[in-house]
Amino acid sequence: MNPATIRRAVPSERDVDLVASLFDAYRQFYGRSADPSLARRFIEERLQKGESVIFVATSDVRGAEHGLGFVQLYPSFSSVAARRIWVLNDLFVDPQARRTGLGRVLMERAREHAVATGAKRLALETARTNLIAQSLYESLGYKSNDLFKHYTLELE
Repeated sequence: MNPATIRRAVPSERDVDLVASLFDAYRQFYGRSADPSLARRFIEERLQKGESVIFVATSDVRGAEHGLGFVQLYPSFSSVAARRIWVLNDLFVDPQARRTGLGRVLMERAREHAVATGAKRLALETARTNLIAQSLYESLGYKSNDLFKHYTLELE
């Protein structure tokens, strides 16, 4: 595999197409049906509205850019700390690029962004069954927080 280039995605046709195909695969990993048009609309809207920061990993395959993985961050704030936090909501590496260290590189790029923006912390969650991801997160210093219960209210 060619070495990966990690860069921040911009609201261009090229980047929307690259990230949307990976995002659709990510959603399928979590049991959703393939829906390329939904994935494209969602990613395009996030980038156009500046509602998320996405770093995409690419490689050159016969002169064409090919998406290998991405990490998506959503901005939030800690009222108690009175500082920005970033929610690391999505991390995905194409199955053919796994076990190359690319997930670790994307996680490090997310950390660098958080530090550069003065964030207090990065927060993430993953499925209890996603042991491979949990192992990566813990190896990078992430801690499971048992101080707070996590609640959700499904609206649909």
